[in-house]
Amino acid sequence: MEAPSGDIRVIGIECGGTRTVALAAMVGRRRPLARVEAGAANLRLVSDAALRSHFEDLRARLPGPSAVGVGMAGVRTEEDRRRLRACVAGVWPGVPVRVDHDLVTALEAASLDASGPVDARVIVLSGTGSCCFGRNREGSTAKAGGWGHQLGDQGSGHAIGHAGLREAISHLEHTGRIGTLARRLLAATGVADPEAWVAWMQSATKREIAALAPEVFAAAASGDPRARAVVERCLGELVDLALVCAGRLDPGRRGGIEFVLAGSVFLRQPRWMPHIEGLLRATRPDARVRPLRRESAWGAVVLAAQALAAGDLPDPSMPAVPARPGESRPGPLLARPEPTGPSPTEARNPRSHRLDRMSLPAAIDLMLSEESSVPAAIARHRTALARLIRRVEAALRGGGRLLYVGAGTSGRLGVLDASECPPTFRTPPEWIQGIMAGGEKALHSAVEGAEDDAGAGHAALVGRKVSRRDVVLGIAASGRTPYVWGALAAAREAGAGTALLCFNPNLRFPRGLRPETVLAIDVGPEVLTGSTRLKAGTATKLVLNLLTTLAMVRLGKVEQNLMIDLNPSNLKLRDRAVRIVGELTGLEAGDARKALEASGWRVAAAVKAVRREMVPARRGSRR
Repeated sequence: MEAPSGDIRVIGIECGGTRTVALAAMVGRRRPLARVEAGAANLRLVSDAALRSHFEDLRARLPGPSAVGVGMAGVRTEEDRRRLRACVAGVWPGVPVRVDHDLVTALEAASLDASGPVDARVIVLSGTGSCCFGRNREGSTAKAGGWGHQLGDQGSGHAIGHAGLREAISHLEHTGRIGTLARRLLAATGVADPEAWVAWMQSATKREIAALAPEVFAAAASGDPRARAVVERCLGELVDLALVCAGRLDPGRRGGIEFVLAGSVFLRQPRWMPHIEGLLRATRPDARVRPLRRESAWGAVVLAAQALAAGDLPDPSMPAVPARPGESRPGPLLARPEPTGPSPTEARNPRSHRLDRMSLPAAIDLMLSEESSVPAAIARHRTALARLIRRVEAALRGGGRLLYVGAGTSGRLGVLDASECPPTFRTPPEWIQGIMAGGEKALHSAVEGAEDDAGAGHAALVGRKVSRRDVVLGIAASGRTPYVWGALAAAREAGAGTALLCFNPNLRFPRGLRPETVLAIDVGPEVLTGSTRLKAGTATKLVLNLLTTLAMVRLGKVEQNLMIDLNPSNLKLRDRAVRIVGELTGLEAGDARKALEASGWRVAAAVKAVRREMVPARRGSRR
């Protein structure tokens, strides 16, 4: 049945292994009414609770539709389709719904820009994963690949990244030298030595390994023959699958076949398009080869229009979200506070409208003036901050931990503060931990989609065995980062203390969702619109400084204003330790050093020992 046209609004949602894209569009129009992005969603890797919450978040950000279409990675069976359809129907009740796997939506998107009829069309998809899928004029379909990164995913970002690592190691073993490819991969993985790749691979996600593919392509472009061989081999394997798929759709080689290249690997590496085209035409000389010109989410819009035309209303007797064996009913895993207005950090600062034309002295004065307003904004929350400091003190006294969770600048500042506590206060590393969306790599470079992955935030806390003895502080400038709320959900489930540091006072918390302490500090609009590494970043650093410093003071790790429990792990800190012992006991530097050496360089123990020795001496002097 043909899709309707006219002023009918539908929603199309494409859920992939890297991100989700949702479009609200009028049927038959080429421009969307709205476009939003969210985190990755693969049906095989997400619980029903998380799946529903994923769609509820999209619903809150999109206008109401007359129909919904969804293409999702991981949909393989009719049971998968029923599960996905039930979830979508529960979030958008009473509207027609059509769902399928993400290759169908890519194929539908390709058909929108077709230059003419073909006997068969094959989507050749290479993103984080890979697959080939096609349909011929008679409506028969064929699929090749798509077995996942453990069994297949030939020519995918993951396959190229993984093969690049293996090739870099092979080159090192054969020559004893670190080549161009290895240097790029070392920088991308954030490690200093190839030996560290062993540990890195043990914790790396599929997406993190796929993120190495651009480095392999860049090494190939710079002339590295080993990198070029990796790319050619991996792309050749995927082309072989595309030809297998084409052979099933057009066994008689009637011609008129079109290959459409889709996915981030292909679309971000246009210089390799002629190479792929040459490989395909070596076997299919008359084939058309072109890139996918539209986002695959447009194919989901087509599914929505088809659902509307066919009246695909879900069975009303179907449960909103069917529970799978052993799985609990939907919970609040991805629930987040609702915005009641725009975040101040996203507003334009009227004082900096002419920032690009200001003299440097004037721009410096402006930025310093804006930063100087931050302490007063924090001070307005001193009561809540004091309550949080006491809560952290109690947790640490009771054998618990303080866990910071954040993404981007927020996450990096949490990791920074946590890493400073062991040398400053001699705390065990596990006492205060910084948990960063995207893992170690995200400390020095962006990891696409990491902050939108609430499931990863939840898993990070579960993996650290969060318990009621701990305090979890989510740090998010907007107050709505999914990764942070996934972590806070895990903390809430475990009975841990929860807190949120954000810079958006315009939030409404659904019942049961509000953390025990909320520091929603209004620092106003940034000088550079939306750049929360500026005032919001300064405020984050100040709050974390207050939190850990004053908690440690209350734990007895400070006397007067001196660090009596620092870890003197280098010459500078040993000199500081000597000065501290001298200040507190009156000893000369040489005697203070001897006292520290006798105590194993523990400042508090050295001070205590010296004072013990001084007491009898003073008593004797009184006699």
